[in-house]
Amino acid sequence: MLRLSEITFSIEGRPLFENASAIIPDGHKVGLVGRNGAGKTTLFRLIRGELTLESGVIEVPRRARIGGVAQEVAASESSLLETVLAADTERSALLQEARTATDPARIAEVQTRLADIDAWSAEARASSILRGLGFTAEEQAMPCRAFSGGWRMRVALAGVLFARPDLLLLDEPTNYLDLEGALWLEGYLARYPYTVILISHDRGLLNRAVGHILHLEDRRLALYTGGYDGFARARAEARAIQAAEAKKQDARRAHLQSFVDRFRYKATKAKQAQARLKMLEKMTPIILPEEAARTVFTFPVPETLSPPIIAIEGGAAGYDGTPVLARLNLRIDQDDRIALLGRNGEGKSTLSKLLAGEIDALEGRVTRASRLRIGYFAQHQVEALHLDETPLDHLRRERPEEPPAKLRARLAGFGLGADQAETEVARLSGGQKARLSLLLATLEAPHLLILDEPTNHLDIESREALVEALTAYTGAVVLVSHDMHLLSLVADRLWLVRDGRVVPYADDLESYRKLLLAGDKPEKAEKVEKPFKRPDRDTILALRGELRKCEARVEKLQEMRDKLSGKLAAPDLYDPARLDEAQRWQQKFAEVTEALARAEALWMDALEKLEAAE
Repeated sequence: MLRLSEITFSIEGRPLFENASAIIPDGHKVGLVGRNGAGKTTLFRLIRGELTLESGVIEVPRRARIGGVAQEVAASESSLLETVLAADTERSALLQEARTATDPARIAEVQTRLADIDAWSAEARASSILRGLGFTAEEQAMPCRAFSGGWRMRVALAGVLFARPDLLLLDEPTNYLDLEGALWLEGYLARYPYTVILISHDRGLLNRAVGHILHLEDRRLALYTGGYDGFARARAEARAIQAAEAKKQDARRAHLQSFVDRFRYKATKAKQAQARLKMLEKMTPIILPEEAARTVFTFPVPETLSPPIIAIEGGAAGYDGTPVLARLNLRIDQDDRIALLGRNGEGKSTLSKLLAGEIDALEGRVTRASRLRIGYFAQHQVEALHLDETPLDHLRRERPEEPPAKLRARLAGFGLGADQAETEVARLSGGQKARLSLLLATLEAPHLLILDEPTNHLDIESREALVEALTAYTGAVVLVSHDMHLLSLVADRLWLVRDGRVVPYADDLESYRKLLLAGDKPEKAEKVEKPFKRPDRDTILALRGELRKCEARVEKLQEMRDKLSGKLAAPDLYDPARLDEAQRWQQKFAEVTEALARAEALWMDALEKLEAAE
């Protein structure tokens, strides 16, 4: 087991751990959570022995192999498959020794060990891991230098998974994965035979791939049983109890202090006052954990355009005259929330670029509303920020006429406070850089916001704030993300990008997740791609109008019922002289209650019809 005993550690005088302890039994899958900057990555470095504790002990099982992804693999001539196979250094050394050993006893030992570690199936296992992380058989034979840094990070992840260390430390492993790769990793970690500690802000991954949550807060560690949702509930309950105890203690303290203040100098009460003063001195204050600052995203509000804002008829998109997507017949309205599904390389980014106007259609017709503004956020835009400039400098370039106070207010609306506003981008965290890029993408109040993996480097609180902002946003959203929680809360339409086509996906996200984990069998795929005939726009508008009327009717009746409840609660209404009036109000209350029940039923019916149509 991994044992952390009373560990203390500081960086530049700032304490990250003070007498923190935790025990993680062998084979446990643990999610490590805490605020950005709390020290999660530092804890990994301490476990690996890269940093030295000020006090305390970290005990790792003897001979246990510790593995993690520190950096991307080198851009070498070795193929992806060769690079992953080489990650298991024990296997490589044994194979080399097997070729040169002459002592029969040693040869037998080597062959036995090779059999124990399943060395002969290594190539198939390595290929399976690479395939799960998005590499085709052809790509696995290509040299590492042919891939970008993000893809080489995937190769590094494949290597450590293939090596199967006894203690696997993963720091935000899904940041370089798409949805399909993230779901594959989730299943792989759930089956992993050894101990895993995972730093992640993906709620779905923390709910399904781990069985315990290790929480780092106030420089202490606490281990909770269950996934993230169970941890969040347990922590909220503990905070509520602690808050109640603190309130009781404050009342008790105030009572004691009042007695001391009144009788401290009165001879007959001086002894009792001194006793209460000692009780106050001995009382250990109950201190509530520091509340996290409210995380926000404030998107500007675009004006309303006539539908559709984008329509594509018989379109095709690709590069250098070669189509990646063809036969595109798509329509986007300003109130659409669309998630793009599909395996890596099928064309999700190509479709995003076509919608954003970054590439032209190879054929067909693309019609855009005349005053349409589009905001596009992708990881390459985060990487394109000027590292030697501040967030304020970036905004000044885009809004040279605006006063500094307004520019700072814009930054604050995306969680970048006064300290970050004038900090060079190179010194900002990944989450802060992502916030700046999101601000720049939405600066013009776009009618269509295209987000390609917006949650990379954002912590859980920031992801929840992004969900709130997108839900309130009055423009259209096209979303590509590996965060199932984000997709499920924001998207109300799903488009599947596959085999050069973009088609509506009729099932829900949970069905898609099960489909991917089951291996995407052909018969199921045919069902998915069955053409879906969407009702015409006028029908949907009429259904939405009916739903709004039903909602307004329910709200009005609820308001009437609340007012009547207030009248019926007045004691003087039941005076003998007002019995007739009381009966009239009671009858009215019964009528309104009955009408409200009918209105709610009509509202539910209208909602179901609209959901079926959309």
